[in-house]
Amino acid sequence: MKPRVYIARDLPEEVRAYLEEHCDVRMWQGAEPIKPEQLKQEVGDAEGLLVTGTPVGEEVLRAAPKLRVVSNLSVGYNNVDLAALKAGKVVGTHTPYVLDETVADLAFALILGTARRVAELDRFVKAGKWQKGQDAELFGVDVHHARLGIVGMGRIGEAIARRAKLGFLMDVVYYNRNPRPDVEARLGISYSTLEELLRTSDFILLMTPLTPQTKHIMDEAQFSMMKKSAIFINVSRGETVNGTALVRALQSKQIHGAGLDVYEREPVDANHPLLGMDNVVTLPHLGSATAATRLNMAFAAARNLVHALKGEEPIQIIPELQS
Repeated sequence: MKPRVYIARDLPEEVRAYLEEHCDVRMWQGAEPIKPEQLKQEVGDAEGLLVTGTPVGEEVLRAAPKLRVVSNLSVGYNNVDLAALKAGKVVGTHTPYVLDETVADLAFALILGTARRVAELDRFVKAGKWQKGQDAELFGVDVHHARLGIVGMGRIGEAIARRAKLGFLMDVVYYNRNPRPDVEARLGISYSTLEELLRTSDFILLMTPLTPQTKHIMDEAQFSMMKKSAIFINVSRGETVNGTALVRALQSKQIHGAGLDVYEREPVDANHPLLGMDNVVTLPHLGSATAATRLNMAFAAARNLVHALKGEEPIQIIPELQS
């Protein structure tokens, strides 16, 4: 008898076919993303759950007494109550690795786009404002040979550092909870304290997961340390930054500009001050959003679910839940 699973989001047809080959599948049919209250009502007798973003905690587990596996279709997992999973002896998985290079591409697009004012000058040309003789007012800043400070040196941070060091000859420093001498030796980058990184870097890129320790890791004090010419990039999680402090730093010209893919509240309110700033590039949280990567992520989440239910390997278990 196939294990029963509940899929709390839409999936590509080929991924659904794979799951249906191995499991008795029920899927969320709503047009909008499933809400926690709806998930509690839907999950029922499922032994496996595949979800993206929707919180999974004690209430969901109580509503699904047979649940054995929660497969989170994301590299991040701050929507999952790890203590509740541990207490209920439920396996929790996520989808690292498959999106590393894609997110690194986007991070570098933000570095380049903000430094060279790509979005702003695209609007400038399309508005018919370009005239002969314009020059200095359109200047950007160089990326090559500049100093890049990366806060968080996981797999994606390493992929960004590789692009910066080998492709743009940047001087790369990083801050991480634990130093990475292996990455330093491989790429020729240097470890730094957070304060020194903020004071000396031309570009500061935030690439840390959201934890109680990293919430608002960038606040008033941190922005005040940065060079007035510095550009801030965030492709991590919105709540790692105090959004009010960032707006103040930009409005007061404490920093030069910002490139953002994530925000404290998403979607961003249409009247948010950031959206009226020419020196800020704003993207709609699409770090891993290419067709190929999203398909690979969906397959990874589906394989995690199937393998865990069958007791097979490999399974990409959330690190904190590994025994």
